[in-house]
Amino acid sequence: MTSSSRFMPEIRRRTLLAGAGSTALLAVAGAARAQDAVSGELVILNWLGGSELDMMHSIQKAFLAKYPNVTIREVVVTGQGDMRGGIRTALMGGEVVDVLINTWPAFRKELADAGMLRPVDDQWKSFGWDKLISQSWKDLGAIDGKTYGLTYTFGDRSGIWYKKEHLAKAGITEPPKTWDEFVASFSKLTQAGYAAPVAIPGKYWAHAEWFETLLLRTAGVETATKLAAHEIPWTDPAVKTALTKYAQMLTSGCCGAPNTMLANDWDGEADQIFQANAKNYLLIGMWMNNRAKNDYKLVEGKDYGLFQFPSLGMGHDDTSSVDAKELLVTTNGPNPKAADAFLDFWTSANAANILAKAGYASPSSNVDASLYGEAQKVATQAVANSKLQFVLGDLLPGDLVDEYRVQLQKFLQDPSDANIDTVLAAIETKAQGSY
Repeated sequence: MTSSSRFMPEIRRRTLLAGAGSTALLAVAGAARAQDAVSGELVILNWLGGSELDMMHSIQKAFLAKYPNVTIREVVVTGQGDMRGGIRTALMGGEVVDVLINTWPAFRKELADAGMLRPVDDQWKSFGWDKLISQSWKDLGAIDGKTYGLTYTFGDRSGIWYKKEHLAKAGITEPPKTWDEFVASFSKLTQAGYAAPVAIPGKYWAHAEWFETLLLRTAGVETATKLAAHEIPWTDPAVKTALTKYAQMLTSGCCGAPNTMLANDWDGEADQIFQANAKNYLLIGMWMNNRAKNDYKLVEGKDYGLFQFPSLGMGHDDTSSVDAKELLVTTNGPNPKAADAFLDFWTSANAANILAKAGYASPSSNVDASLYGEAQKVATQAVANSKLQFVLGDLLPGDLVDEYRVQLQKFLQDPSDANIDTVLAAIETKAQGSY
């Protein structure tokens, strides 16, 4: 099903429902230089929603103000959960786009292997991105020595969101710093009248967040990297240790009934904390900051905050899970000059500061860091001071990540030691045929 609508004079949208499938696109060369004239229609495949979409549109509008001879048409993929299937369906259905928004390194490789993506190494030099974006971010967007992605925002995925009045009501003077303090806070919050201290969104993917940071804190980034590449099996004792810690949280009265966890995605659980005042802690990405500021109209640092994942004392507390969103350009996009100019615009002070005001971090040195609020400062400091590992689920092949998330849903329903073995064995079986 598709539909078209105009939400601003310069931008047109076409919407597709998420599905599945894959295809290769024909390769067509093209690269813009900063001095080239930029005009014509720019087609962007966009799957963002809510206040994050509003942020994207604000930057698009600023881009169009700089390049008045350009119009933007959005191919909008809608759905729930992981959006990779919807993007594949759009491309398989014949959509030809100039720019893709991506957050999955494994998906970038899939698209590059299919000949769909145009490298941007020349653009790094001609536009001077190497003077604005660190080499580490360039490396993050590279495959086999070729750079494909331009990271436009990044996030701390080991930060826990909370509403400050909840802790105060429970007599908790500051966010817990250690795992034992964190678990001990559950009873205090329950006694204060809250239904469940920890919000676990188990419907699609967000329930894996806890496991992924626990794996880092119990075994380190090296182990997580090896697991992502299947250099160690999912049945490895280090993986079981992380799930055992997760089980400790579940059996300590953190989260309520499993069917409630499995019924809700991250946004519904966020509502339970910040609107219904029924729950207290949410481990989720930095887009929560944008939602809290713009959807809930809360004041960052006053009404809500972010604290880093509690320390476990197992030798790996200097680790954090991170994510990033990037822009990719296609090999057959009809307007490569506008596509490259669009990527370049995201490194500008104009775009970077729109991001900062909306609650997102920008990797560009053009950003005015004074615009960051309390939560974003906590997150950027944590990222700067940690050994980093990209979100595990985003590194896994598409068929394996689905099995991984389903098995963790089964774990939520039965966190027993025996079922942990069963769950990990099932993921390992799938992994053996996925690489």
